[in-house]
Amino acid sequence: MKVVVSIKQTPSTTAVLVVDNGGKVSWDDPGGKPNVLNPWDEYTVEEGVRLKENHGATDVIALTVGSEESQDALKTCLAMGCTEAILVSDPALQGLDTLGTARALAAAINKAGDVQVAIFGRQAIDGDTGQTPVQVARKLGWTPLTFVSAIKEIGGGKITVERLLDDGKETVTTSLPVVISTVKEINEPRYPSLMGIRKANRAEIPVWSATDLGLADGAGSSHVDWSNVYSIPPRGGSVQMIEGDSVEAQAKILADKLFEEKVI
Repeated sequence: MKVVVSIKQTPSTTAVLVVDNGGKVSWDDPGGKPNVLNPWDEYTVEEGVRLKENHGATDVIALTVGSEESQDALKTCLAMGCTEAILVSDPALQGLDTLGTARALAAAINKAGDVQVAIFGRQAIDGDTGQTPVQVARKLGWTPLTFVSAIKEIGGGKITVERLLDDGKETVTTSLPVVISTVKEINEPRYPSLMGIRKANRAEIPVWSATDLGLADGAGSSHVDWSNVYSIPPRGGSVQMIEGDSVEAQAKILADKLFEEKVI
């Protein structure tokens, strides 16, 4: 069984500050720390490695769409126990929105071949949309299993998972292949071993272009531009204290004003 763990490299929440400069929001990194593996994806990688250790997965492939710098996050995945890593990088695929990213990831998963499980984190800490997993599932035509807190059983072409809901948990069984998005309750991510780090640093990570994926004309979606991020203007408003000789008089004044404003 082949498993893909989809990850993203994001700014470090311990180093990056969001500052307001004259009504414009900018990113400030006083510590000069590099970008990191998206924290939600640490659980994704751990679960992929556990599928290899406990459920007979033969290959666990870390996959991302990004710049050459994203190789650092992929090497973290290799150090944690992934068997392979693939970077999808091309000028035609820069600045994609979630739908464009989903098209690129789906094409890469198809190119990897014979993938039965694709695992995603709940969301990325920079965009915070949480849309990509279900969009990838739609493009692949696979069953999406969201907010998964445990993989109970996998085998015989079936998978059983536990999903975390607002008011409890539910157990779901469906046929493979599937796209899974995980929550932090699913596991406790391991620290990369020293031997794993050394091996990952020597790894040569293949880079797939848009042409390799059959997307030479791009992913056919809107592009996201983060160059003009700004703070929300403050709300205006005023408060009027209602005075009267009694509570009944105050209530009558309030009711009259609500009628005047067409609230009631």
